[in-house]
Amino acid sequence: MDDESRMKEGRKGKRKWMILSGTILIALLLLVYFFIFSPKPHPPSTGPTGPLSSSSKESQHQVIEGRVKEKSTLFSSLAEKNIPLHWIELIISKLKPYVNFKKIKGGTYRLFTDVQGGLVKFIFEASPTEVYEIEKDSQGYTAQRKEVPLETYWVKVVGEIRSSLFEAMDVIGEQDQLVIAFAEILAWEIDFYKDVREGDQFKVVVEKLYKGDQFIQYGPTHVVEYERGDKKIRGVRYQGEYYNENGISLKKAFLKAPLRFNRISSRFSRARRHPILGGVRPHFGVDYAAPTGTPIWAVADGTVLSSGWNEGFGNQVVLRHPNGYMTYYGHLSRYGPGIRKGTRVRQKQIIGYVGSTGLSTGPHLDYRLGKGGQLRNPLKESFPAGLPIKREEMEKFQKRKDEMIAWLQGDNPSYKRMEEVEGLP
Repeated sequence: MDDESRMKEGRKGKRKWMILSGTILIALLLLVYFFIFSPKPHPPSTGPTGPLSSSSKESQHQVIEGRVKEKSTLFSSLAEKNIPLHWIELIISKLKPYVNFKKIKGGTYRLFTDVQGGLVKFIFEASPTEVYEIEKDSQGYTAQRKEVPLETYWVKVVGEIRSSLFEAMDVIGEQDQLVIAFAEILAWEIDFYKDVREGDQFKVVVEKLYKGDQFIQYGPTHVVEYERGDKKIRGVRYQGEYYNENGISLKKAFLKAPLRFNRISSRFSRARRHPILGGVRPHFGVDYAAPTGTPIWAVADGTVLSSGWNEGFGNQVVLRHPNGYMTYYGHLSRYGPGIRKGTRVRQKQIIGYVGSTGLSTGPHLDYRLGKGGQLRNPLKESFPAGLPIKREEMEKFQKRKDEMIAWLQGDNPSYKRMEEVEGLP
């Protein structure tokens, strides 16, 4: 082999050695990094490193939840959950000064125990706004009624009649309580059995109380409006009463109807076929079909002229009112408390209950109105207007009325917190 060949072989050997040396060096550096610089796994913690928050402590408790059925009792419900008798007796004894268990209808509860099964806390919700708590402290166990913060909103409700006022309120998400309140405010102006028509519109400004996002109940109704065509009937609340736009009380001597929510089965007619006797016979009243036992109101202040059986009318109450008016209530299942001849009654006082006594094909009220010895059509009779507001209050009332009407007609938000309502009591 010549010198040139030997030199080439030498250079190849050096390159192989340099590559092998570099590889070994890199491998050594990687081993050093992983053994010296890589993070070590920490051993698992055997316990808390600091004090637990109250929520953390509560999460350590065992929780037993339950519901008191409507016809059951808290004692029975707890027993069904296998709560020890001594804990049940303690819970009942601690709540007894605060809770009338005879009036409680249902409710929910939560019972918290520690790891040994000892009672730590008990919460009983008789209703969303009636909450009681028993909690263990250094002195033993303490019970209290919890304050439930509620938010009040002023709400504008707007709707249109399609079939009934109840249906219209239901469509817009309102409850029966608002229907009743609305109808009672206008009970002297509108007969909600005969006057309600498809296309009629209504507006209400009412207070609503909420517990967080949960609706609790309605507060006072501040203004109502019922519109049919060009005719509008409004009622503005002022000092606890309702007045029209001229300051005249909506309350009149006579209500439009003796029942709050029922349908009319037979309209006033001087010629209708009698459902039992047959033939065409005069019918000088209005029949209000309603379930047996539905309360019947006196439409006006008066005195009981008679209370007893009256042949085809069955059990009947007859009332005498001022200015020569008489009202008749027939087919009653029973009479109201204390209703007997000579008893004085007030408007809206319960004088009896719907039935089907006498000549009747089903439960209903036969209501009649008379004046000066003649029967009148109660659906068409006009009664004197209510009393005007006091003269010295008129200026304040007008200001209040203008504010309420502006609310009804304006584009203001449907919901406003109570504190956001400026200038409105």
